[in-house]
Amino acid sequence: MRIAIASDHAAVDHKAAITAWLVAQGHTVQDFGTNSGASCDYPDHGLPATVAVAEGRADRGILVCGTGIGMSIAANKVKGIRCALVHSVDTARTTAAHNNPQVIALGARIVDAATAVQMVDAWLSTPFETRHQRRLDKISAYEDTHPC
Repeated sequence: MRIAIASDHAAVDHKAAITAWLVAQGHTVQDFGTNSGASCDYPDHGLPATVAVAEGRADRGILVCGTGIGMSIAANKVKGIRCALVHSVDTARTTAAHNNPQVIALGARIVDAATAVQMVDAWLSTPFETRHQRRLDKISAYEDTHPC
């Protein structure tokens, strides 16, 4: 699977741990930065990663910042994207099964790197339960018919 990944300065170490795990699992990872602890703005990295998913250049996206909140807000501004903020293995598994998000966001100040990897694993390995599709269709229809 092709996975876009991005972080801000607060989550560089988490991004590195997740990336190493993804590569070990055989995934192709496109890193949208940052790769430094120097202060930066999360939209500068999270939005390009999310656009890569929206345009089909990546199959999934993983965004990491201090809390995951900023990255999730930014990602959900990209048309057609569902980004879920996850904070546990259970929320990662549940959102995969119920919401089928193409992108997840998580917080480096909320969970340790090992838990973050477990969350990514749960999200990637949990199949979507198609009985929830009608709800997603309603969200997509709203997005398509309401300009704001």
